[in-house]
Amino acid sequence: MTFLTPKRLLSTRPILFFSFIMLLKSYLAWMVIFEDGFSWTTILKEIPFVLIVYCLIEWFASKRKLVYYLIANLLMTLILFAVIMYYKYYGVIVTYLALEQVNQVTAVKNSVFSLMDPYYLLIFIDIIIMAVLLFRPKKALNWKKESSRKENKRLVVALFTISIALCLFNILPNRASMNEIVKAEQMGILNYEAYMIFSNKDIDFVDPNHITQEKIDTVKKVEQPAAPQLWKMASGKNVIILQMESFQNFLVNLKIDGQEITPNINKLVNENYYFKHFYQQVGQGNTSDAEFVVNTSFYIPPRGAATMIYADKELPSLPKMLKENGYDTATFHTNVVEFWNRGELYKALGFDRYYDAKFFGTEDTVFFGSSDEQLYKKTAEELDRMSQNGKPFYSHIISMTAHHPFTIPSDKYKMTLPERYENTFVGDYIRAQNYADFALGEFIADLKERGIWDDSLVLLYGDHLGLPVYSLDKDDKELMAEIYGHEYSYTDMINIPLVVASTGITEGKVFDQLGGQVDILPTIANMLGISLDNHIHFGQDLLNQSYNVLPQRYYLPSGSFLSSKELFMSGSGFEDGKHYSLAGNGDTEQEATEDEYQRALELLNLSDSYVSQLPSWKTR
Repeated sequence: MTFLTPKRLLSTRPILFFSFIMLLKSYLAWMVIFEDGFSWTTILKEIPFVLIVYCLIEWFASKRKLVYYLIANLLMTLILFAVIMYYKYYGVIVTYLALEQVNQVTAVKNSVFSLMDPYYLLIFIDIIIMAVLLFRPKKALNWKKESSRKENKRLVVALFTISIALCLFNILPNRASMNEIVKAEQMGILNYEAYMIFSNKDIDFVDPNHITQEKIDTVKKVEQPAAPQLWKMASGKNVIILQMESFQNFLVNLKIDGQEITPNINKLVNENYYFKHFYQQVGQGNTSDAEFVVNTSFYIPPRGAATMIYADKELPSLPKMLKENGYDTATFHTNVVEFWNRGELYKALGFDRYYDAKFFGTEDTVFFGSSDEQLYKKTAEELDRMSQNGKPFYSHIISMTAHHPFTIPSDKYKMTLPERYENTFVGDYIRAQNYADFALGEFIADLKERGIWDDSLVLLYGDHLGLPVYSLDKDDKELMAEIYGHEYSYTDMINIPLVVASTGITEGKVFDQLGGQVDILPTIANMLGISLDNHIHFGQDLLNQSYNVLPQRYYLPSGSFLSSKELFMSGSGFEDGKHYSLAGNGDTEQEATEDEYQRALELLNLSDSYVSQLPSWKTR
């Protein structure tokens, strides 16, 4: 009897060799993504899928078997690598649906690869070694010859059958899990990817005739006041919305070693209405999703960016509402309008005009377009022109220089960081936001000099997070803990500021009530004195409501929501979910209830149903 050494066994049995390689790669992916890391059960979750692929090769590949193994190994490696990198950037498990985002990911490749730890590249080391070996003809020929022998067909059939059974055992009981990361951990990464391809993507839509504002307000528990505060106080004023790139709330009034980071925004905050418990509600589309939510008061779609899914819809919107009330409307963004399909979105929203890279030119560019200084300079000139036509205007202005990875050119530095912040992700972020604040200060001064500021209702908010919890290394986490006075958490991560400023109306006041980007449209409508009785919306006027429920998607697991005192993050459902205090100290007495959980899910379904069944503007 001939006994094979482990080395000999692996070289003559490619199904064993490549399965062992994929197990090591799965170990790497699990250690990066899942809180509990790798365990022995991971073998039963990842290897059955691998064996199904390799059994098919053994079954059908009569020639070039080794080539097929190499191709399969490469494809599964690329999937795992994509999962790792996407998680580090977005905090979610990537699926095939992200393929429609390829152009956008290419545009932000510097952001993505700035998050790469060198050891992630170990996932490709076997491919490199094998490629080198294959360029050595003698070695390649020997390996090809040794691995070409056929495996026992009965053994392959048995292995294939058992692997199918194990995959189904991992997938079927876990389909109902709300939390996508939990679902991927329960199923196995490769099983989850396969499940997402073949799963039923149909949504059980509600009849749009049954979706009324009264129903939405009932689910949200909104009670309309008889005499709303500040009703019509800003009637006839221009409306200027400033969307600040990656601007998180902790920057407000922050000093580091005595240095004020955002003095201009601080002045704005301290002299006007400031909502400190305000939160992002964006998804895969990031900045463009913020544009969608703010201008519609709808939630983002369950899958994909709003600009891709909803851009062909006849959307009820802030621009259309203001146009009906005599406003001229325009949006300003220094990137090309094709990025994130904005051209289509702006048609759906009903803006009179948009200004993109073509308008701002190539002077003083940073990252994807002109700097914030250039944005504000040329926008102020255009707003001055618009203000001369006898009509009030609405302008939505999108800042962009403080974009991930925040490595702005040195000539944009407006502060010197303490040594401990140098060469850190957090330090780069703070320096970029300091520059964004500087440019904003110049814009405000310009608007005041032109007489526009005093005649305008101005709202400023952050579009989305800039410092993901899952992207920070040890040094960055220590810096954030120093800033916050506690461990940086999910509630801190998605917390953005909202400032409402209008000369003669607002004053220095801090509001404690919970709010999100979906609430901006109804808050503006109240201040302008525009009725929303016949305008479906999912937000609420923050100046006249004290209770709120904010459903979250994408950056947090499905089923997650914010209530008055905490963030709830779903597990498989409500019972095994996690509760995070909005105070940021991690302690909570589970203020969020299962009733709120169910109502948050109902609100998302109502929004999905309503928007998805709107007619297309392309067919009119």
